[in-house]
Amino acid sequence: MATGKTILVLAAMCVASLLIGPASGQNTTSQPNSSSDNTKVNKRDRSASEPTADQAKNNASDRETMRKIRRAVVSDKQLSTYAHNIKIISQGGKVTLKGTVHTEEEKKSIEAKAAEVAGAENVTDEITIKGDSK
Repeated sequence: MATGKTILVLAAMCVASLLIGPASGQNTTSQPNSSSDNTKVNKRDRSASEPTADQAKNNASDRETMRKIRRAVVSDKQLSTYAHNIKIISQGGKVTLKGTVHTEEEKKSIEAKAAEVAGAENVTDEITIKGDSK
């Protein structure tokens, strides 16, 4: 039967092993690869003429537009995580969609959701297709 002191020592060892990580010494973080590198997209978005999320207007109608589109996108469980995470930027009723999705079908689905909320004439699509499966 283990004593209280033994149990405390074992508990401390368990906590320490969780904090330290695997004993093998291997690096468990994933290595960056070119498929997840979006440096080119980020450079494009640095242009003053490109709308970015921080430029979205803070008025009630633009916030509501972004909220409705985001809700429609996220509630569609057929879409990939990439699609759920696209950027939705509303400025004066004009919506810009940015980001990467896996398929043309996802892109069209998001465009349709945005057009339903803001009107097709008010949606600018800058979504790119990664071209791999979900």
